Amino acid sequence: MHALEAEQKETPAVEARQKRILIVDDHPVFRRGIAALLAEQPDLVVCGEAENAPAALEAMRRLNPDVALVDISLPGTNGIELVKSMVAEQPKLGILMLSMHDESLYALRSLRAGAKGYLMKAEAMTSVIAALRKVISGDVYVSPRFSERLVFKAIQSLEGGMGSPVDKLSDRELEVLQLLGKGFGTREIANELHLSIKTIETHRAHIKEKLGFKDAGEMVRFAIDWVAQEQG
Repeated sequence: MHALEAEQKETPAVEARQKRILIVDDHPVFRRGIAALLAEQPDLVVCGEAENAPAALEAMRRLNPDVALVDISLPGTNGIELVKSMVAEQPKLGILMLSMHDESLYALRSLRAGAKGYLMKAEAMTSVIAALRKVISGDVYVSPRFSERLVFKAIQSLEGGMGSPVDKLSDRELEVLQLLGKGFGTREIANELHLSIKTIETHRAHIKEKLGFKDAGEMVRFAIDWVAQEQG
């Protein structure tokens, strides 16, 4: 059985107000579930499907969708790299990322790559319509709980020309955050800054509190992303 490369949907003449959606996911059952859900919406129409990055780019060029629903976990080129390619060719294309991964892992990278929204697959069937409409309207969609977190505010503040969220950190706390982002552990940071381990632990606690992280793991992941962004 040959794998699906790309499939154009046969649709009746659609009204101009309908927005065209391209679904990019390597799981046929998931694609069909989303397509069935979208078929119930009078203002949305699925114009095509693709299961990998080359097929998605070909379908985008041929079908001219308004929005692409893109899974992060694709065979070969991953979804984030695909988003960069799609946006490079069609900057006005709205892209909503779908992922099985928690937002704290990939949402910031997805938005930085050019996506306009991030939706976890576990919530897709209940939230995809609202997410699509938000992206279509020109807004950014993330879950309500994630919108309150620093990683999302970081993107908003940078795009809006406002100060960075890390501006609220002291100079020493910023040093600690940067070293965390470079992969240093607490003991290594203490040695690097010639401070006690207890002092570094206190700085870490202050960073976590000031920037609203739910746990140390999220703080470290953000630090790594932040350093990468600063160096980029």
